[in-house]
Amino acid sequence: MEIYLDANATTPVLPQAREAALAAMAEDFGNPSSIHSTGLKARALMDGVRARARRVLGAGSGKLLFLSGATEGIQTAVLSALSALRERPQRPELLLYGATEHKAVPEAMRHWNALLGLNLQVQAIPVGRDGRHDLAWLREQAPRAGLVCTMAANNETGVISDLDGIAAALAGSPALWMVDGVQALGKLPLRLAERRIDYAPFSGHKLYAPKGIGLLYVREGAPFTPLLAGGGQEGALRSGTENMSGIAALGAVLAALEEGRAFRDHATLAGYRERLAAALQQAFPSLVFNAPPELCLPTTLNFAVPGVSSKLLLDLFDAAEMRVSGGSACSASKAQPSYVLEAMGLPAWQTASAVRLSFGPVADAAFIDEACARIRVCGESLRESCLDPNAPGHALPADGLTRFVVDGACCYLLADAASRRAVVIDPLPELTERLAQWLRCQGYALAAVLDTHSHGDHASSAPELLAAAQTPRGDVDGLGWPRGADAIELGALRLARLHIPGHTQDSTAYLLRDTLGLRLAFVGDTVMPGALGRSDFEQSAPQDYGSSLRRLEQVVGPHTLLLPGHDYDDRFASTLAVECAAQPLLADVLGGRLDDAGFAAAKAQREQSLALTEYQTIACGARVDDGCPLASSELCLAALSQLTREHPGLVLVDVREPYEQRLGQAPELEAEVCREAVALSGLPNALARWLALPAETPVVFFCRSGNRSSQAAQALRRLGHAQAWSLGGGLALWPRITTAADAAFAI
Repeated sequence: MEIYLDANATTPVLPQAREAALAAMAEDFGNPSSIHSTGLKARALMDGVRARARRVLGAGSGKLLFLSGATEGIQTAVLSALSALRERPQRPELLLYGATEHKAVPEAMRHWNALLGLNLQVQAIPVGRDGRHDLAWLREQAPRAGLVCTMAANNETGVISDLDGIAAALAGSPALWMVDGVQALGKLPLRLAERRIDYAPFSGHKLYAPKGIGLLYVREGAPFTPLLAGGGQEGALRSGTENMSGIAALGAVLAALEEGRAFRDHATLAGYRERLAAALQQAFPSLVFNAPPELCLPTTLNFAVPGVSSKLLLDLFDAAEMRVSGGSACSASKAQPSYVLEAMGLPAWQTASAVRLSFGPVADAAFIDEACARIRVCGESLRESCLDPNAPGHALPADGLTRFVVDGACCYLLADAASRRAVVIDPLPELTERLAQWLRCQGYALAAVLDTHSHGDHASSAPELLAAAQTPRGDVDGLGWPRGADAIELGALRLARLHIPGHTQDSTAYLLRDTLGLRLAFVGDTVMPGALGRSDFEQSAPQDYGSSLRRLEQVVGPHTLLLPGHDYDDRFASTLAVECAAQPLLADVLGGRLDDAGFAAAKAQREQSLALTEYQTIACGARVDDGCPLASSELCLAALSQLTREHPGLVLVDVREPYEQRLGQAPELEAEVCREAVALSGLPNALARWLALPAETPVVFFCRSGNRSSQAAQALRRLGHAQAWSLGGGLALWPRITTAADAAFAI
């Protein structure tokens, strides 16, 4: 059952709105510009909805246009204002918008400013830590402004603007004023006729109407320029045949709002928000709210948890069938810090880790009860995974290998549940606190912190990690290996080392063995997927590189998994056999066709003028394969069903992280299959086992969206198992049985 908590992005359509839309399609389908009876009925419906909208918005006079939504309304308002400014004898200097405004506003201002040739200065109105506009600054700049754009309420934080204060700051200013009313509709009394607001756009889909219908209020006497010219609809103010089904649906929502049916009052909504806030604080004790609740919409909470990324929280909530967001839906795919929170002056960790929870004013007590229960379960799952640094909880013992990646650099945590000991290989400074917290939470002793070589792109963070874990450094060499030790024991696991100078003089491989023999090798940057480590650093040993590679082959053979120090393309692991096929230079030196001097010379030629990586870090290796992706590994649901029927031994692998797997159930299939749960971060634990399967056995990976499962499938394919597949679209596209209860919890 889905709990939808992203109402500020969009809402489901209210049942009575759906009915009204269908009725308009079936019965009142006429063109409101037609003069026959069918057209007149459509016109009457449209006029009735417009009249209702006037009452709800407090807009007794002025124009009220039906259009496609707020973006069109914003474009129309900005075009109208700037067209009028161009005709003024004395042009203003500034176009002002709130620093936390939706991106549609400043983009529209810049677009029309350039297109109309005004070349005015477009400037953001600063906001305070509470998210409200700096009225003193606005008052000072207002005399020079031609257009001021502010929001009634912010879509990310829910902060309600002081519209009366803004109006006072604009007193005496010649500026036109646009107020984005999208988030205010149905939640705040706007009283448009009582204020000097010139333009106010609205979107129906933010309040239970369909997408594609909206409103634009234009104050009586405010300048107006049509964005769309044509047939003269909407009094020649917005041409194009009207969206009658959308208008009818919007009318049904406005009727419910006006008549008090279904919509909760402010006090009830504020009570719901308090209950959700309390559940969040119980689930995540260190949680910080990013805006003062008393200044926000009663339906919005924006928060961050120290030490926990927004992506992790979004995955966690999604696994619990709770839909939340990291901010504006229009910016969600860009994975950048919130510009809204940055404008408020919040620290970087908050702007990068923010999560928005928003519900609609139709929500009821049962919805809130279920949401609170799931929030608490999410907190428990996070603590059981040792991922909340401020709430250790009762962790489930971890075992095996976990991979972390920061800007292409890899760090490995090797844990043994039997001995409660762990080793970290190639530590990264960005992970120090996270790893130390994990060790404390699990109660594991840190047996060693090892580096595979002296790094060229960062300093080893081994001393900091040892200090944070309160572990004495002991008598170790420069890479962290205990002096005089032949091996490091972790229960049944045994870690040995192999000196392989080349990339650096101290380059070392760490060989992991268990009771069955050699499992894998951590080789640093000596061999990377698709590349060999560069050997032009001051600390490199280029003449030794070739012999080191031959020594590595003698010890590990062609098919042992090699785990790299850098993995820029999410390939996870490789083998010498795979790399020889991809890298002719490696094949030549291992095949005896190239001596050490020739190998060093060929590498030096490849490494001339290496560019920085996409992360603007030093490239630790020169790519020598073509880097082309393999054939698509995506499977649609129908293809997966067919594959399960044809291959009873099919292996279905959940690559979500443990904190997600504990909350979300795996998809049901018609046929019985072998199911596994192997998190993407622990993929190297299982790669060798899957490679040992019969070549015809399909291994199908799935995750929430299909992104992580695609990485897993491509990695396994590159290693040689052609029957590796990813469920396209992930669980998000898995068919759901929608019930009346589901619909209720969605709204």
